[in-house]
Amino acid sequence: MGFIDTSELPIREPRPGFLGRFFHSDHMTFAYYTIAAGSDVHRHRHANDEVWHVLEGELEMALGDEVRVLRAGEAAVVPPHVEHSARAVTECRVIVADHPVRHSVGGVDIR
Repeated sequence: MGFIDTSELPIREPRPGFLGRFFHSDHMTFAYYTIAAGSDVHRHRHANDEVWHVLEGELEMALGDEVRVLRAGEAAVVPPHVEHSARAVTECRVIVADHPVRHSVGGVDIR
């Protein structure tokens, strides 16, 4: 699996308004999301390292006690076990990378 055309991957919706295409490397999971304006992920924490990279639009991220609106070209690095949340201020496109591999997101199997 050296080359991947993400447009050919099935779309899954692990949260309302989060349309994602998922794939894995040996050690990481990648999610290519289009997120509807107003859609959100509640405050939560997990054991994975996670990076949110905004490609288009505006995404409000809470990371611990800090809240910031990310725009195209900006990213948030979420260390393991740190409480965080996300809300699409506008429709946006983001790539989320997790380490190690995740087999489900929001209760949806992404194998």
